[in-house]
Amino acid sequence: MKILVTGGSGLVGTAIKTISNEYNYEFIFLASKDCDLINYDETYKLFEKEQPDFVIHLAACVGGIFLNMKHKVDILEKNLLMNYNVVKCSHIFKVKKLIACLSTCIFPDKTSYPIDETMLHNGPPAETHYTYAYTKRLLEIHCKAYFENYGDNFICIIPTNIYGTNDNYSLEDGHVLPALIHRCYLAKKNREKFIVKGSGSALRQFIYAEDLAKLLLLTLEKYNEKTPLILSVDENTEYSIEYIARLIAKYFDYENNIEFNPKYSDGQLKKTACNKKLIEYLGDYKFIDIEDGVKTSVEWFINNYENARK
Repeated sequence: MKILVTGGSGLVGTAIKTISNEYNYEFIFLASKDCDLINYDETYKLFEKEQPDFVIHLAACVGGIFLNMKHKVDILEKNLLMNYNVVKCSHIFKVKKLIACLSTCIFPDKTSYPIDETMLHNGPPAETHYTYAYTKRLLEIHCKAYFENYGDNFICIIPTNIYGTNDNYSLEDGHVLPALIHRCYLAKKNREKFIVKGSGSALRQFIYAEDLAKLLLLTLEKYNEKTPLILSVDENTEYSIEYIARLIAKYFDYENNIEFNPKYSDGQLKKTACNKKLIEYLGDYKFIDIEDGVKTSVEWFINNYENARK
């Protein structure tokens, strides 16, 4: 059985590659240089050539809060085209199962907590990333429509904030945790203050990329519903950005040089997700502890600074 992984050179794709030898599948890890998924003809030819049995769709035009605010049109158009092409070709080439990756940022901005899979369309998402959020909501609708009209086993998963090794460490466009790692690295190197954008009060659930990779493959084998599935740590395992920043500073041995700048947006103050359905379907799961995960991520960045994406 052949699994095509889009976004194969990214954070989660690399994590799947790390554990791939534990599974009896042939994996194809697709990077952007291999195929422009925004181009329908290229996407069609890729599917025609590879004839995948399964697709794990991770590729996206994505970044942190400030990228979303600066590049609304690019994020909207590129993700709409990419998602359409992958879903359409998965149907045409009779893919046995498609798993499409969404995000907890697509849930309503104003909602009750914890959020669960039934609440996805209960209100508009946060203004800071609304174009990205709506493309992911449409991806969920697209998969559901194929499920209902044609019986295609196209499902969506919703991970919480993903982090780990081989992330995108861009200071401006990266997600919060890798951007903080890079900023702390430079602050220590230049003997400057470690500046954290925002007050640090926002709360997030973080899932280590290798944990998510394992859960994705468990989902591939066990979950077959049209309703999305949240892949997350427990709802009680939620940390403030301040805690994460101080943890990063600790592993850089730079704890006494941190400073928060509340002039910047905190984004959504919380996005607490419930993983009850995940545990019901896939059984109990031992997640990597946040301290161990952050320590590993910091050490990896230090050792791979020259080649890391940034």
